[in-house]
Amino acid sequence: MDTQSQDMPSSDALNAGASGHRRGQRTGPDLDWRVRIAGLGRYLPQRRVSSAEIEQRAGLPPGWALQNSGVAFRHWAQPERERASWMGAQAAMQACEQAGIEPSMLDLIVNASGSAERAIPDGGPLLQRELGLGRSGIPALSVHATCLSFVAALELAAERIHHGRIERALIVSSEIASVGLDFDSPEVCTLFGDGAAAAVLERAPADSASRIHRIAWRTMGEGVEITTLRGGGSWRPPLGPLTTPADALFSMQGQAALRSGIRLVPYVMRSLGLDDRNARRALRWVAPHQASRAALDVIEQIGFEQARMVRTLEYTGNCIAASIPLALEQGVREGTIRRGEPGVLLGTGAGLSGVGLTMTY
Repeated sequence: MDTQSQDMPSSDALNAGASGHRRGQRTGPDLDWRVRIAGLGRYLPQRRVSSAEIEQRAGLPPGWALQNSGVAFRHWAQPERERASWMGAQAAMQACEQAGIEPSMLDLIVNASGSAERAIPDGGPLLQRELGLGRSGIPALSVHATCLSFVAALELAAERIHHGRIERALIVSSEIASVGLDFDSPEVCTLFGDGAAAAVLERAPADSASRIHRIAWRTMGEGVEITTLRGGGSWRPPLGPLTTPADALFSMQGQAALRSGIRLVPYVMRSLGLDDRNARRALRWVAPHQASRAALDVIEQIGFEQARMVRTLEYTGNCIAASIPLALEQGVREGTIRRGEPGVLLGTGAGLSGVGLTMTY
């Protein structure tokens, strides 16, 4: 989801944003889940689309997209050839190779995407088949929490690994947002890109510092209309008598989403134990959802002084649930995120939800 606005909030506004939240909310326990990310992979569609191309199509002045959304380029999938499950499988195979395993060695496959290739079946079996595992019997399922789907799947898989139910899991976020863009809405059509990213999770060796520490999640359902795509479900089915072409397009109130997201920040930070400046100074990296330029600026204003923040937005756009794992993959590949260093995943998603997860990579 997007969170963009012309007027950036002050640090005081962020700190004062606890109104509407429980004042007595305490820091959650350190989970100390002995789990690590063993491999990461990504896939970006071949077609690279410049903001100038979109500005011309949408009748926007040159430079509008970069200034307002923070995006210079994004990738859009080619119909039929680059299906979401196929893109996800390309990222997954990279992640498995980096982890030093064959896909057949997985105990769980989780499709963690905000967009769906089909209504039925869910993306788990589609991904399993694309990996050549259609007869393997490996459990394959989907977790859908819009832009936060990867973090939700990470929690689900990591808890199973920590408690010994499974040894290894694959999480894949593969998104094709380009099919639902409204070119009459500048903040929508200039922001989103397509892409896939994958992570292999496994039990961390006894001598490894890798851990998952804390997870904070807060949902305020009063914001469901702020970012929505009405069609495709039982409310606005494709052949429904009340369904209109506009129901197939994503709609967003960017400034309202930013304001709502800011109100979630104090709860998430407090639950993670990061309302204390010294606790934030201990972090070495931040991998946020790439919601928009304004949203990333808000995260920087929180004050992660010793942490390196990963930004992918300018050259990938907002890739929905794939944004956070794409940031992880880029951060590890470029050395921004290093083994044994603590960091945090942060983001907001439609609904409206805010999430934070602290971990030692």
